[in-house]
Amino acid sequence: MNSPSIPAVRLSGVSRHFGDVKAVDNIDLDVLDGEFFTLLGPSGSGKTTSLRLIAGFDQPTSGSILLYGEEVTPLPPYERDVTTVFQDYALFPHMTVGDNIAYGLMIRRVPKAERQRRVAEMLELVRLLGLSRRRPSELSGGQRQRVALARALITNPRVLLLDEPLGALDLKLRQQMQVELKAIQEKVGITFIYVTHDQEEALTMSDRVAVFNQGKIEQAGTPAEIYEHPATAFVAGFVGISNLVGGPLARAISGSSETFSIRPEKIRLGAPDETVGPEMCAAGGTIRHVSYLGVHTRYIVELDGGGELTVVQQNLHTTSMDALAATGRRVKLIWLRDHNRVIDEAA
Repeated sequence: MNSPSIPAVRLSGVSRHFGDVKAVDNIDLDVLDGEFFTLLGPSGSGKTTSLRLIAGFDQPTSGSILLYGEEVTPLPPYERDVTTVFQDYALFPHMTVGDNIAYGLMIRRVPKAERQRRVAEMLELVRLLGLSRRRPSELSGGQRQRVALARALITNPRVLLLDEPLGALDLKLRQQMQVELKAIQEKVGITFIYVTHDQEEALTMSDRVAVFNQGKIEQAGTPAEIYEHPATAFVAGFVGISNLVGGPLARAISGSSETFSIRPEKIRLGAPDETVGPEMCAAGGTIRHVSYLGVHTRYIVELDGGGELTVVQQNLHTTSMDALAATGRRVKLIWLRDHNRVIDEAA
């Protein structure tokens, strides 16, 4: 039985260098038992390399990797109790769905009757009942991804690693699979470590997120902590849209020259002559550009004091014609001072 005090995965001082390139640069990370933990970052940030190190597909230049307290750094993939799901599914095209799912049990010499029982359980879990005799070529992209997930889960790994598994799906199916994947993880209770560059995906599914940049972890925390309290300018800009305000403009708006971030949805478009209390921040400007996006409208406002801020407002009463007609209009941007998040630019 897993001890809740022992992390499912611990990376301690882990680095992976390729010549002069520091793909992963001295990171420390604990992933707790039963967590849905996401490694988030742009291409080349070190997230996939970190996943490969956990899987055993690559060896760190320095540092150690522990699974439930056991040192696994020198062990090959097949000696680690982890399984990986890839973006390309890696299904055997000549095998049926049922045989693909059962493959891990077959090579472990599990008796046929037990294999069939476990395959039936997995088919029900991933909602593919009745499709066991089909070939992968007869399935949709979402169905193939479910088969790959079932094949990975059937061996009951202690940790499941997922390398951008939804990247090949269209937007609507990807959003549907995000909900299903989280529900499956909660049902089986296995630790999931998920790699993605999609911020919305990370925020939707994760218990916690580590944001990678240039081989380092900039910030780790719950989705709400990462979004509402970004620790660095990179996190503020990468996870969603954020306005960064610094220097003389920051002083004029907030009374301090410390750089702060303010999320676009926290800002309200007010009348140019609207008065505000001391608990509010305000800045006058002119709407330079409008993007009508259906659910909401994005406004780019050129400030009188220099620079510009992005504002997002939900279209509760606004039509596309109303929104687009706002270009060139004078406004006052108003938001709660408490929504300013001071950014440590030295981090």
